[in-house]
Amino acid sequence: METKSTPVRPATPWPGPAPSQDRLAQLERKETALWRVVLLFVVLLATGLALNSWEVIRTLPERAFRDLAAVPASVVALVALFAAYVWHKKREIAELRGFVRGMQQRGEGPPTEQQLERLLDVVARSQQGYRDLIDSFEDLVFTLSLDGEVRAANRSFAEAAGVPFPEFIGNRLDQFIEEPSREEGLKALERFRERRNWAGVVRVKFRKTGGVRYYDCVLQAVAREGEVTGASCLARDVTNQREAEQRFTELFETLQEGIYFTTPEGEILDANPALVRMLGFERKEDLLQVNVRDLFVNPAARPRQAAELARRGTLIENEIELRRKDGQTITCLDTSTAIRDSAGRVVRYQGSLVDITDRRRIEKKLHEEQEFARRLVDNFPDLIVVVDTRGCYRFVSPSIKDLLGYTPEELQGRRVGERSHPEDMAAMHELTQRVLTGQQDFATIEYRTQHKDGTWRIFRAAVSPLHDAEGKITGLIASSRDFTDLKRLEQQVIQSEKMAAVGQLIAGVAHELNNPMTAILGISDLLRERAANPDLRRQVELVSQQARRAADIVGNLLAFSRPAVAQKVPVSLNELLRRTLQLHEYSLRVNNVAVDFAPQDGLPAVLGDPNQLMQVFLNLIVNAEQAIRGARSSGLLRVRAGRGAGPTVWVTVQDDGPGMLADVLPRIFDPFFSTKRPGRGTGLGLSICMALIKEHGGAIEAVNAPTGGALFTVTLPAAEGTAMKLPEPDDSGRFAASALHPAVAAAQARGAAGPVGLEGRTVLVVDDEESIRELIEAGLSTRGMNVLCAASGEEALRLVDAARAAHQPFDAILCDVKMPGLSGDQLFERLAAGPAATSGAFQQRFIFMTGDLVDQATTSVVRESGVRCVQKPFRVTDLIAALRETFSS
Repeated sequence: METKSTPVRPATPWPGPAPSQDRLAQLERKETALWRVVLLFVVLLATGLALNSWEVIRTLPERAFRDLAAVPASVVALVALFAAYVWHKKREIAELRGFVRGMQQRGEGPPTEQQLERLLDVVARSQQGYRDLIDSFEDLVFTLSLDGEVRAANRSFAEAAGVPFPEFIGNRLDQFIEEPSREEGLKALERFRERRNWAGVVRVKFRKTGGVRYYDCVLQAVAREGEVTGASCLARDVTNQREAEQRFTELFETLQEGIYFTTPEGEILDANPALVRMLGFERKEDLLQVNVRDLFVNPAARPRQAAELARRGTLIENEIELRRKDGQTITCLDTSTAIRDSAGRVVRYQGSLVDITDRRRIEKKLHEEQEFARRLVDNFPDLIVVVDTRGCYRFVSPSIKDLLGYTPEELQGRRVGERSHPEDMAAMHELTQRVLTGQQDFATIEYRTQHKDGTWRIFRAAVSPLHDAEGKITGLIASSRDFTDLKRLEQQVIQSEKMAAVGQLIAGVAHELNNPMTAILGISDLLRERAANPDLRRQVELVSQQARRAADIVGNLLAFSRPAVAQKVPVSLNELLRRTLQLHEYSLRVNNVAVDFAPQDGLPAVLGDPNQLMQVFLNLIVNAEQAIRGARSSGLLRVRAGRGAGPTVWVTVQDDGPGMLADVLPRIFDPFFSTKRPGRGTGLGLSICMALIKEHGGAIEAVNAPTGGALFTVTLPAAEGTAMKLPEPDDSGRFAASALHPAVAAAQARGAAGPVGLEGRTVLVVDDEESIRELIEAGLSTRGMNVLCAASGEEALRLVDAARAAHQPFDAILCDVKMPGLSGDQLFERLAAGPAATSGAFQQRFIFMTGDLVDQATTSVVRESGVRCVQKPFRVTDLIAALRETFSS
């Protein structure tokens, strides 16, 4: 250590008396105090270095911790070497002290020049070694007086201040240091005197260099006779460490990831702002009051994490769920490390948290969208395929199993069009190349491909290119729909349209034929009544029979081209089934089909149209007969009826034929579907049956019976009350519509008691056909009735108004439905709105005549107003019967 003055070797012998014993003792005490200060500096240096190094080393990973843990041990070894050096120097001083004491004890005179030379040489060597040792320290070592004068210092301090070493010693410290200021030092002096030590980091700004450095200082008081006379200081330059800490602090404060330090007990020691925000707190202090255990959504997760950290030391991206201050749950990735002390005990946990709540939400949404797309493709009825640039299948949707019988795996990697029809392959390959080369963005193609069972199916595909993120075509995607059935249906529709055109032609022809047929029937009746000659009567009867036959043919043509509107009445199913079997009895007997029919007693009635229900059951019976006849020469038809669940009744028709194939059974009710040979059926029978049964509010189903054959079950809602007795059908097996109307049935019952007189009644006949008007006029006039005729609806209105003005209204109006100008429906509406409608008698004397089947509008009028309707062609006797019913109601 350098001092302001250095010893000067004396040139003269020892001046004055020899040093006294007290003087030597005082010198020994000073020397001992000096060595203590030196040792204190060294111990402080070693301790500070060890503590700082240990804090840094302890935070390092395990391997680096083992490598750097030897640093404090090295410091201790250095201290030990220095202590040995000091011990050696102390021995030299002790030797010198013994030499001086020996001279005193021998009572010799002043020492010789050789003795002084030797003494001064020992002292010089001791001081130089001590100074060299202190100057070798990189840390600053110095001693200050209480007024700030530098009494001693090593060369590192002078170099840091940027001044020569001789100018540094003996001057005040504030001459070299701008910060901390002298005033700040004086303020801290009083407290230092009391405590006699101080440690901390000081920011130092040197005057000459202008540089700012940070020093970790340890100050120890220097006392003389109990009074503090100065301070010794050891200062370690921690500027780099301070800057690193500053950078770490800035990083700690600005990181988006949450950083935390906690104790094993769950106490939060520190947290960065990102973690405070992540957990929903406004201040760090509020978060530090919370225990980590309270943040975990699952209370058992924290102990498991601690146990895993204790075992492994580090956890990387461990997914945990935490609860924010507002109660919301967030998902985080936790990367944490367990910090241990020298004994291996965990003293704290430190780590980072990354909030992945939004990521998990996006991943969940993406998964849902992918799942939705996958399910959509899997359940989409069309075939979805993806083809790569080589023209090979990269993806095939599962619907191919239902459409073509293959599994997706069977087509993976196969080339497009391998199973296509040879005539369609060239077009498919050309379209594929145009789409893959970007020549076409969208294309459609119709092609034929082979099913796994060998049949050919017709498909229509829509094709588009697939692009990657850079817009490059990586393949194509196509959706294909099976158009086989649609193509077949198109052909059937074309055929149906032809049939509809024929039906319209037939309806028009039949309507036009009904008027002359009515005239023929009417005139034949009149001639038969007036003919006195038996031969002439027989010929007229023959004409009437043939006209009736022609009228039946016309009626059947109308029924085929335009089915009649259903007229529902309570019907007995037992009776209807019996009549239907009787109607088809001859055909069943000829084809050796036995019938097992057992009516059930107490079966409730159903509300329906007997003709339509008979058509349904007759169709089922005919199908059963044909199924038996196609398999064997004889068979059994079993028909049963009974009560169903709730207010329903059921009818079953079962045959002992071959039954139906599994792939045919679901399609038997489809329009135009038929298993019969071409020309043997249209495929409309069962579809019409289903439509009629649904119109009656029922259901029909078909299965293969366990004992063999097909089993059809018809379910219908039961009607309230008992079943109405069915009237006798006509020669064609149909029930007359007038006979099914309750009002007509009641009138017939009243007519059975006695006929109503027609003489003197006035009737208006409205028809655009002159022959019809003449026929009706002649037929009614012969029975004593007054008949007026009108050729149009407008003329009829004038006649009605004139009769009303003369107070002689018509007793009945017979009116054709279809007429040019004012039709029969419109005439009825005009008259119904007039004064005659107020009495309620007008509706009872209006009778419609029509050559066509009654349409929906006319049927509604008939049902709501109770008017009669007579179907052309009719006989005069039918018209007389209708008039009698009208006048008797």
